[in-house]
Amino acid sequence: MDYQEYQQQTGGGGKQSVIIEIRAGTGGDEAGLFVRDLYRMYSKYATSQGWGNKVIDSNTSDVGGYKEIVFELSGSGAFEAMQYESGVHRVQRIPATEKQGRVHTSTVTIAVLEKPTKMDITINPSDLKIDTYRSSGAGGQHVNKTESAIRITHIPSGLVVTSQTERSQLQNKENAMGLLGARLLKAQQEADSSKLTQARREQIGWAKRSEKTRTYNYPQNRITDHRIEKSWHNLEDIVEGKMEPIFKAFKKFEEEQKKEGSRV
Repeated sequence: MDYQEYQQQTGGGGKQSVIIEIRAGTGGDEAGLFVRDLYRMYSKYATSQGWGNKVIDSNTSDVGGYKEIVFELSGSGAFEAMQYESGVHRVQRIPATEKQGRVHTSTVTIAVLEKPTKMDITINPSDLKIDTYRSSGAGGQHVNKTESAIRITHIPSGLVVTSQTERSQLQNKENAMGLLGARLLKAQQEADSSKLTQARREQIGWAKRSEKTRTYNYPQNRITDHRIEKSWHNLEDIVEGKMEPIFKAFKKFEEEQKKEGSRV
């Protein structure tokens, strides 16, 4: 049973699209390579679920990784599954360039944004400053000679988004607007949650704490999620996109939390 089928059986699968931002943290080049590995993991899982996958923006590193990548997954149950991925992900492994065989620790941060519908959020065109510029390809290749890349500044909030992966300026603008809407919705949701009581915030925020989310320990072939205190000893399978055990564990934990909350 895949996660999509599991969602249908448990009544989920309503929200269709999610925007994910992965950024290198500590660890230099190795962190950038881990960003690439996580993007590949999510892409493979998305393919297995029949979801669409569209890169909105990316910034490559010199060694073939990513300093950051922003992409959209669209399909039944995409947000419900991916919402648990936000936070700090840590990798422990021996880099290919490490001659002493020492294990290095690197981190990346992941932000998961629900893509809003037109009814979720309203953006006033007069609040936007839109700039165009020439996009830059990886390693200087395929540089677009026209100013097709888009930078949008939302003046009231100061938020800035960019998109340069498409050759069409119109498509890049559409992608950037989608990202801006998702970030504004996230900010609105955070503002709303700050008005809730402390107890209620703790109930709804357990899965979104970002201090230390998950550790990928390659020498021990183990992934540990620190929020639910659970480990899986099939790291190689999971990073190849077989993520169902993680998503199902979170779904089960969430249901248990709701049951406990209803007893209070």
